[in-house]
Amino acid sequence: MEPIGPRRHGPVSLRLVKPRDARTLQNELMGNRSWLRPWEATSPEGPVSFDMRVGVRRLLQQYRDGASVPFVMEYNGDIAGQLNVWGIARGSLASATIGYWVSERFAGRGITPTAVALATDVCFSELHLHRMEICIRPENHASLRIVEKLGFRYEGLRRRFIHIDGDWRDHYTFALVREDVPQGVLQRWVSGQVPQDAATVPPADRLHA
Repeated sequence: MEPIGPRRHGPVSLRLVKPRDARTLQNELMGNRSWLRPWEATSPEGPVSFDMRVGVRRLLQQYRDGASVPFVMEYNGDIAGQLNVWGIARGSLASATIGYWVSERFAGRGITPTAVALATDVCFSELHLHRMEICIRPENHASLRIVEKLGFRYEGLRRRFIHIDGDWRDHYTFALVREDVPQGVLQRWVSGQVPQDAATVPPADRLHA
């Protein structure tokens, strides 16, 4: 995969993870356990050992293999969290999924929606993907606000979709395709052109989630 340069909008920047980020990322994750645990992927086979140095090496290998793009989110130069573009499919599918986490001390500053917009624009313009997806637990109101802000379109309820916090959890699915945002996700958002109801979850799905 071709190198991807950093992206910035205001105080928020997005860049590829580096091996030297491992210690900072591990400290942030360990210091935010109660904040992040309800939304973290877990293994149905039981607890696994956690070593961020190994994790970063694995992420960078997946990047070299063209399977994912591992970013760190920064705020005024400080690492605020991670954003991963994963499950990259080429050919007739040309799609990927976005996942992310942000430290509690950086919450509420617009970091994650800005980073999601930047990453999606990179995937559409540089990686030439056609569809970007975000899957969110119904209980994760902060993440639901992100897709509302950016106008990701609601596409349905996936039952017991991902193993999160010790069990299989339902997720709402949201997506954009390149034709939705010819001007780019970030530009559509900052110019106030996001459709107001794109991310609305139908009452039937809210009832059964």
